[in-house]
Amino acid sequence: MAVAKKAGRYCEGLQLSSLASSILCWKWQRRPAVVVPWTAICGLMLFAVGLISLFTGHVASDLEWYSQRLVKRTWYYKLDKGNHAPVDIWRSKFSNFYFACSERGPHFAPAVRERLSNGYLLIATSGGLNQQRTGITDAVVVARILNATLVVPELDHHSYWKDESDFSDIFDVDSFISYIAKDVPIVKRVPENFMRSMEKPPYTMRVPRKSEPEYYLEQVLPILLRRRVVQLTKFDYRLSSDLDEDLQKLRCRVNYHALRFTKTLRSLGQRLVMRMRKMAKRFIAIHLRFEPDMLAFSGCYYGGGDKERYELGEMRKRWETLPELSADEERSRGKCPLTPHEVGLLLRALGFENNTHIYVASGEIYGGEETLAPLRELFPNFYTKEMLAGEELKPFMPFSSRMAAIDYIVCDESDVFVTNNNGNMAKILAGRRYAGHKRTIRPNAKRLSALFTARDKMDWSTFARKVKSCQRGFMGEPEEMRPGRGEFHEYPSACICQKRSKYSVVNKDKGYRNLDRFLNVSEPEYESDEDQSENRLPKHKNGSTGNRTVSITMAETDHDDFLAD
Repeated sequence: MAVAKKAGRYCEGLQLSSLASSILCWKWQRRPAVVVPWTAICGLMLFAVGLISLFTGHVASDLEWYSQRLVKRTWYYKLDKGNHAPVDIWRSKFSNFYFACSERGPHFAPAVRERLSNGYLLIATSGGLNQQRTGITDAVVVARILNATLVVPELDHHSYWKDESDFSDIFDVDSFISYIAKDVPIVKRVPENFMRSMEKPPYTMRVPRKSEPEYYLEQVLPILLRRRVVQLTKFDYRLSSDLDEDLQKLRCRVNYHALRFTKTLRSLGQRLVMRMRKMAKRFIAIHLRFEPDMLAFSGCYYGGGDKERYELGEMRKRWETLPELSADEERSRGKCPLTPHEVGLLLRALGFENNTHIYVASGEIYGGEETLAPLRELFPNFYTKEMLAGEELKPFMPFSSRMAAIDYIVCDESDVFVTNNNGNMAKILAGRRYAGHKRTIRPNAKRLSALFTARDKMDWSTFARKVKSCQRGFMGEPEEMRPGRGEFHEYPSACICQKRSKYSVVNKDKGYRNLDRFLNVSEPEYESDEDQSENRLPKHKNGSTGNRTVSITMAETDHDDFLAD
């Protein structure tokens, strides 16, 4: 009624100048009043609210899937004229297109003689085996930058594990010296007559993290020239990841060729690999990194109640400067390792079957067998070095670095390597892409955390589909490796070349460039012998994810000895 009156007043004051205007006003005035009951209005509002809630809940659940579909597909999904391009979970289909190329460039001068160098460089590494390995690799490059004679690095005997092993107990020192001598003069120790002639003891200093070559030339070289012997302490990640190509290739020659484990360690490691191969044609190696030290340092909480809080809290008191952060926020940021159960769920969702053989590289698992039980249930063919080696392992058991070396060998030889945190062993072994892009799966913990929290609210096929979506870009495909991304030890891009093919070529400045027709395709499938839509996994009584908290990156603190591996 009010609308009709308003229209009448409007028409009275309007000078009608056309037939159309007259007809319009006549219709407004003749329009019957419409009265809508308040009950109907309220009902419609409630119905709309319900629809909005249902829709937003669905979108939130599928947010990852929708967002991934909007992202431009990488070239290795764009094959076969738009048909599905199944992802082989065991091996990248593009691994044959790449090869290691760390040879010396034509302008890379040979090593100078020891007596013509600028002095002797002593290196004291820090942390566990793999953290020390990065320090050794970078020490050679720093010696090259300084035109110094490198003394075989000294291993860390004072970190959390208190391992007394020397360089020659873990690495083939003669092979190391022989290989490195082509690039850098190297000796086992500073000559005694030279040490006796020194007026002062060796100058000791620590350089900042990720220092550029210019820092060494400006700050370290003058001291080396003056004192002739300089020791760099706590040497881990003290060199920038971004160097010129010749120095990057030197890094690769050290890490992948010069650093060989002792014959004793290699022999035992290869025997374990052969035993795994005897049981199965291919196997997965998982670095769980779920030891008490890792959990205590990171501050993660996994649902163990007051007992867990007390035990890890007491261990955490060793570091007074560690901050207190929100467990929920850190979990949502993907800063905590997955539980063994979550690792198992991830692998099953990707398509690995129940009968897959897995090798678990780990020290003492927090919670012991109770924590491992869900993973064993998902993958009964579960093995560790202790299970495979038996009495052969006893001579190595008092030495954590030697035990870690055995795990390293088996993981390096595995068909698929699965990391569970972005620690030192994970980074170094991810660099096996140097040997042809062998599968390295890194959990996308940030995006998986919401899925693990809500997995009881969705069926298995939905969960598996979303896991596969989350893991795009974390499956060890060549496209994941781009120059300048992350740690060089994890992405040795300067040392990997691409064979000529119909697919793409490498442009050193711009990364990968497509050559052929690649069309967008729908969500990639994952090859497996079992139908995931029909797969139903047993729920373990202790399978909850719990709450998690903070982890401190190596770049933020010098307390990383504890996280080293």
